[in-house]
Amino acid sequence: MKLGVLLPTFRDDATDALGVAKKVERAGLEGVFAYDHLWPMGSPERPSLAPFAVLASVAAQCPSLFVGPLVARVGLFGTSKLVEQYLTLEALAPGRVIAAIGTGDHLSAAENEAYGLEYRSADERRALLRAALEALSPIMESWCGGGVETTNEIARELGVAINLWGADVARVREVASSGPVTWGGPLGEQPAQLLNELRAAGVTWVVAGPPFQIDELSEWRHAR
Repeated sequence: MKLGVLLPTFRDDATDALGVAKKVERAGLEGVFAYDHLWPMGSPERPSLAPFAVLASVAAQCPSLFVGPLVARVGLFGTSKLVEQYLTLEALAPGRVIAAIGTGDHLSAAENEAYGLEYRSADERRALLRAALEALSPIMESWCGGGVETTNEIARELGVAINLWGADVARVREVASSGPVTWGGPLGEQPAQLLNELRAAGVTWVVAGPPFQIDELSEWRHAR
């Protein structure tokens, strides 16, 4: 099971994100990921860095790390634009990009509306998701943001991993019974125990959300 972390990108500049990425690389973890939001959830007054720009800089400075958004939302750009961004990142970091893509939901609808971006229906967003994954999954490792079963079915049809955010271990086992699963979210007060349980449940990647301790993750990694 590979380990990554979410970078601190709700900032005015990328200094903190690049610093964390370098610590992650030194610690022997496998990847770093970035939110795809126009502002932190529920805080429109705060800044948010564009994920692909940050990840491109990380990829150039940290040559051992996998990089990717968690997850890129199809509703912010057209499919072709999203695919182009992934292909550009792949050109900078061949073999190290993870195309994690989701439909977005009502919790992020206000971001679209604030910038005059159409918030499409769930069926339209699933069609965009399928098109993006069909274009990218033959080229790079791809994940589908887990959702309702009609969304998860797209992942299973295309043979890509379903990424679950904060799901409990029982749900992880259920989803993993039909194909590959990755997991993202805070690890709680007993990170080593949860990591062990997620690994036993069949998870292939864990992406730790804040708060996390890189030293603790590294200790778990090297104690395997």
